Amino acid sequence: QAQLVESGGGLVQPGGSLRLSCATSGFSFDYYAIGWFRQAPGKEREAVSCITSSDGTTDYADSVKGRFTISRDNARNTVYLQMNSLKPEDTAVYYCAVDSTAGGRCGWVPTPMTTRWGQGTQVTVPS
Repeated sequence: QAQLVESGGGLVQPGGSLRLSCATSGFSFDYYAIGWFRQAPGKEREAVSCITSSDGTTDYADSVKGRFTISRDNARNTVYLQMNSLKPEDTAVYYCAVDSTAGGRCGWVPTPMTTRWGQGTQVTVPS
């Protein structure tokens, strides 16, 4: 059973940085792309970033491009999200996820049947 555990969230002032971690187990990490998503209060969940399994190609939402960096450590089965120049609008619960049908590709849409989520980690950037 795939398991994902996020950590690294917290309270940070505007302009500050945080690094989120997503530790995984229970599946062939090397084979799968991993995505980061976030959900702010009263808003829909949105995709933030994704990293492929093979060559580590990355993808970012326009709202975080140039500020966030996703990376993966296949030896540790862990994906990271480095978040710099944080803004109040980045406040949300951040989740990492893997999809059983996506394989190593990014661009997948989460579904209840195929996507496994972590428990989330709260990031708060006060205004």
